[in-house]
Amino acid sequence: MSGTTLFIELATLCEHLVETTSRKKKTHLISDFLLKLEGREVAPSTLLIIGQIFPESEKKVLKIGFATISKVIKSVKQSVLLKEPLTILRVHDFLNKIVTAAGPKSRQRKESLLESLLSQAKPMEAKWILKSIFGEMQHGVSEGLILEAIAEASTIDTELLRRAYALTGNIGRVAEMALSREQGDLSKIGIQLFRPFKPMLAETSYDLGEVLKEHNGVTALEYKFDGARVQIHKKEGRVRVFSRRLSDVTDSLPEVEELIKKEVKAREAVVEGEVVAVGKNGQPLPFQDLMRRFKRMHQVEKLAEEIPLKLYLFDILYLDGKSLIEAPYRERRNRLSEVCDDVYLAKRIVTRNIREAEGFLKEALREGHEGVLAKDLESAYTPGRRRKMWFKIKPMEFLDLAILAADWGYGRRTDWLSDYYLAALNEETGEYLIVGKTFKGLTDEEFKEMTRRLLKLKVSETKHTVYVKPKVVVEVAFNEVQRSPRYKSGLALRFARITRIRDDKAPEDVDTIEMVRRLYNRQFLHKSRFRGAGRITV
Repeated sequence: MSGTTLFIELATLCEHLVETTSRKKKTHLISDFLLKLEGREVAPSTLLIIGQIFPESEKKVLKIGFATISKVIKSVKQSVLLKEPLTILRVHDFLNKIVTAAGPKSRQRKESLLESLLSQAKPMEAKWILKSIFGEMQHGVSEGLILEAIAEASTIDTELLRRAYALTGNIGRVAEMALSREQGDLSKIGIQLFRPFKPMLAETSYDLGEVLKEHNGVTALEYKFDGARVQIHKKEGRVRVFSRRLSDVTDSLPEVEELIKKEVKAREAVVEGEVVAVGKNGQPLPFQDLMRRFKRMHQVEKLAEEIPLKLYLFDILYLDGKSLIEAPYRERRNRLSEVCDDVYLAKRIVTRNIREAEGFLKEALREGHEGVLAKDLESAYTPGRRRKMWFKIKPMEFLDLAILAADWGYGRRTDWLSDYYLAALNEETGEYLIVGKTFKGLTDEEFKEMTRRLLKLKVSETKHTVYVKPKVVVEVAFNEVQRSPRYKSGLALRFARITRIRDDKAPEDVDTIEMVRRLYNRQFLHKSRFRGAGRITV
């Protein structure tokens, strides 16, 4: 196997990235490293640096759990005389063999391969091999940062690289092309049937007036469903359904596959929509119930009877050999209506009137949906990008909660307590019960100040977490309460974000756990309740 760069060099790079807080310096370190690699080493190295072993677009998983890894680590005996040092390609080859191990004794084979790999690794190498397997690099290198590093190393525009990555779902391949003689082919990358690509994203807004102004006075409003976004590829009689994370979920959603075969009147198409779980009264079930369908691979038919699905289509991105992502939304929606009956399309209006827009939002909420999406009629489809061409508008709930603990951050937030456990008060017992955590909402200066405040309130700590007296109160915005076995309260806030530090409030002034339970139960005024999800008693 060609490729002579040692894996210890990649591990050393990762150690340096942990020690570096400057984004610019991290970019330089990665860029310099990539330029030293041989051609075949670029793709696997790029993936390993960000904690991916295989591209998002490939349905490959190691299927090795924490218990198995712990067992292997205990049995590993490092070789004193290494006959052959570990190169990047050898490590990647080991991991590939673990994935492809199949058959009656595949588990033993996987364990044996992992034990062999770790026994040949130096301690620092083993550390970063395991971090890659768990996908927990904790060195602050995001996909955006590594794209900037690839751009610096190749002198190719970052936007071109971003587009290529969004359309392929393979950042390793993009890096390989950028640093080779295939540079010119990057601009030719387009939609390829049955190769999923990243969805276009929406900005968040809470002001319909702001949206109308941004969209030059007229906007299209669609229901925003509390479901799972899917991208569906069709070619004649073949259909595959992909999740927003590019995983193939066709086998879990057989009714979606059949509906597209029957109802989308096109030889070739890529359509996008939302899958929603519905109750017997036709109203949507909570998101958690839908996820039971997405994760199920066995006895799908039985669960399909318990949790039926409804598909709402809202975009068409490819039709009979032609990409439509550059076409304006107005045209794409018209083309979608031509190939599919309106009964399967997301409900929408086109309006210039803010009162009409507000009425449509209220209607969506009454029907049990999250809110609305606002789309500029002239907007192209930009895979993987968040633009003001699309806005998501949904009401937020607010609670005042106490910080009960905090985790140390990593990357740019190293040395700061920056992931906060949020607690409501149980008035009957005086206990503070955790209802979620968040790292969102504070500025760097606020992170620093919060760290100083919490350390003064410390009552105990572990390696990663500091537990504190519940003295600091924060206002938290969120959009839903869901059930959670993780916390003693049995509840967790979805999409929580700190909006204010409430120095004007004492710990006893925080919202109660009874209030959180009422908010959870209130959502079922407009949603169905799966029979396994009982009412939470106040």
